[in-house]
Amino acid sequence: QVQLVESGGGLVQVGGSLRLSCTASGSTSSKFATGWFRQASGRERQFVAMISQNGRNTYHADSVKGRFTISRVNGENTVYLQMNSLKPEDTAVYYCAASVYNSDWYMPGPNPERFDSWGQGTQVTVSS
Repeated sequence: QVQLVESGGGLVQVGGSLRLSCTASGSTSSKFATGWFRQASGRERQFVAMISQNGRNTYHADSVKGRFTISRVNGENTVYLQMNSLKPEDTAVYYCAASVYNSDWYMPGPNPERFDSWGQGTQVTVSS
């Protein structure tokens, strides 16, 4: 079982930037893709971005493309979400999730049901 902890959330003004981190522990010898999701108050959980085990495949939701970038550093158990040009509609609790599969290139797709482990979330608030 992979355990995940998010950090880096906070309060930022419109147009500002934040970098979220997702650090994995536990069964990190397993290969897994990592995704970021967000959930605004009263709304369903929404896919944001995902990255393969080797960091070579990434996929971003249209709503964040060009503003957010998911990345990982080889050899580290941490995935980052760099968020630029933030908008009020980006306000949400951001979660990272792991999808275990024995492939460096695996990408599970945007369905949250494809992910096995979840962090506790970190709040991002964008003020106008």
